[in-house]
Amino acid sequence: MNQNRHTRRQFLKSSAAASALLLAPLPLMAASKRTAADQVTLGKTGLKLSRLGFGTGSNSGQVQHDLGQEQFKNLIRYAYDQGITYFDCAQSYHTFHWLGGAIKGLPRDKLFIQSKIGGQPEDILAEIDRHRKVYDTDYVDSMLIHCMVRNNWTDPWKRIMDAFDEAKEKKWIRAKGVSCHSLPALRGARQSDWTEVHLVRVNPQGAFMDSEQESINMSTSPVAPVLQELQSMRAKGRGVIGMKMVGNGTFVQAADREKAIRFAMSRPELDAVVIGFKSRAEIDEAIGRINAALA
Repeated sequence: MNQNRHTRRQFLKSSAAASALLLAPLPLMAASKRTAADQVTLGKTGLKLSRLGFGTGSNSGQVQHDLGQEQFKNLIRYAYDQGITYFDCAQSYHTFHWLGGAIKGLPRDKLFIQSKIGGQPEDILAEIDRHRKVYDTDYVDSMLIHCMVRNNWTDPWKRIMDAFDEAKEKKWIRAKGVSCHSLPALRGARQSDWTEVHLVRVNPQGAFMDSEQESINMSTSPVAPVLQELQSMRAKGRGVIGMKMVGNGTFVQAADREKAIRFAMSRPELDAVVIGFKSRAEIDEAIGRINAALA
C-alpha cells in the first residue's frame, strides 16, 4: 500500500511538471536570416524566385556570349548551385539560343525564367511559342515587353498586350509585364492595370536611370522620380525587379558596388534584383554583399 502511494505521488509530480512545461511561454525564435538565395514572392503574381537573379544580357548579352557556350553553361550551373534560380534573358540577347541548353536537366519547377520580346512582331503568339521552344520549356515564368521608352506606349502596343493575355490563358506564360527605359514609359506601365511585373533601372548613383527623355538614357539622372514610381507600384501589389544594379557594368570600384547593393536591399519596393555576371568571382561577390547588407 505504501509503495502504491509512493508511485501515485511520483506520477502526480511528473504530470504537474509536464503541464508546467506545456503552459510555459515558448522562447522567442531568432529571426530567420535573409540571403541572396532566398525564394521571394513576386508581388501579387505569387510566383517565387531567388532574391538575386542572373542577367544574361550585359551589353545585349555580348559579355556573356564572349565566354563561349560551354563556359556560359558552367557559369549558369555555378549560379544555380549557389541558390540562384532566377535567370533573365531576352530574344534580342546574344545568349538567347544558349539559355535552354544551359538550364537543361535542372528541375524546371525550381527555376524562374524571365524573358522579353521587343518591337511589334506580326505574330506575337508565334514569338512567345518560339521562346518556349528555344528554352525547351512548356512555359516562361515572366514575359516582358522589352525596352519601352515612349509616353502612352500602351496604346500602340495594345495588340501585343492582348496577345500576352492570350498566351497567359494558354499557360505559355505565368506573368506579364514590361521593362522600361524612360520615366514617361515607366509611368505608363505603372498606370496600366495590365502590368503585373516591372523591370526597373535603379541604383543610388543614378547611373543609366530613367529620365524624362523618351530614349534610352546613358547618363546620370535623379533617383527620386524613379523611387516615387516604385512606391506606387508596390502600393498596387506589382512585382518589381531592380536592374542596372552595378550601373551597366560601370561600377568598377568596389565601393560603388557596395553602395548600390546596400541601397537595393534597403528598398522594400524591390522583390528581387538582377545582375549580369561573367565570372564566378562576380557571383560570389554579389552574394556576399547582399548577404551582408541583409544581415
